[in-house]
Amino acid sequence: MKRIGIIGAGAWGTALSLVCRRAGLDVVLQAKEPEVVVAINDEHENPLYLPRVELDPAIRATADIAEAADGADALLLVAPAQFIRSVMGTLAESLKPGIPIIICAKGVEQKTSALMSKIAADVLPQTPVAILSGPTFAAEVARDLPTGVTLAIADEALGVQLSDAIGTPRFRIYRSNDLIGAQIGGAVKNVLAIGCGIIEGRDLGDNARAALITRGLVEIVRLGEAMGGRAETLMGLSGIGDLVLTCNAMQSRNFSLGVALGQGQALADIQAARNSVAEGVFSAASVTELARRHDVDMPICLSVNGVLNHFADIDATIESLLSRPPGIE
Repeated sequence: MKRIGIIGAGAWGTALSLVCRRAGLDVVLQAKEPEVVVAINDEHENPLYLPRVELDPAIRATADIAEAADGADALLLVAPAQFIRSVMGTLAESLKPGIPIIICAKGVEQKTSALMSKIAADVLPQTPVAILSGPTFAAEVARDLPTGVTLAIADEALGVQLSDAIGTPRFRIYRSNDLIGAQIGGAVKNVLAIGCGIIEGRDLGDNARAALITRGLVEIVRLGEAMGGRAETLMGLSGIGDLVLTCNAMQSRNFSLGVALGQGQALADIQAARNSVAEGVFSAASVTELARRHDVDMPICLSVNGVLNHFADIDATIESLLSRPPGIE
């Protein structure tokens, strides 16, 4: 593989463009904002989404999705999860048969409760699909700090080809064939991270946060297995690894949003002050809907969804969780 197209020039897409350049690939990065295209091409930086990071001058930006896809040996889809369907719809007109897509968005579609791979099967049925997930803060990846990720794909040979093309000694790719597990881990941890942020914002202590992370992992595994994923996947980078990272640092969009909620700020005000997307806000309702469909008990995710989407009182919600009878672990 020689050329990679990246759809979405947010912080994560921009960081991945640096990863691909370090791996020796030609990179075309698509951005929806004209000012981002200009900044990347002329100033070799993305001040809107990844400030104070120098980009390789060989990274070329465009506003045209079809141009980013043209001639690419693989595509990384790094748009927010709620826009993945429309991005794939645009690609359906220009993507050549057999060109693989690597989905880097972590979420569940709000309207349909569909995983990203299901959307791909609907919109791009002839396209090989991989999922890239794991504990990754974009700023650290951009600085070439050591990182481990999961690449989940059904075709083992293609998985090796993609891993060899994109991976570097400091961007370590571990392969899996469990696309469901990798996606459930990445989506549900965002919801749980908001809950952990609320605990931080309410100053409830590290013990409470550790308990939420641990019991939250149980919820991830329950849903993952109910949908056909494997527990061992969720004990890896795309499960517990991503969960621990996202639930413990203000770099996490979802955790920091939860902190602000816990401190009494309104959700609308928090979102209005940001130019980045906290996927957990949009996935909370979809995750709880999946739990309902598969008859899975997920009280923490249900509680976070109540706070985000049903005006549930935070303190009353916390007391309700604490009043649940503890069972056998």
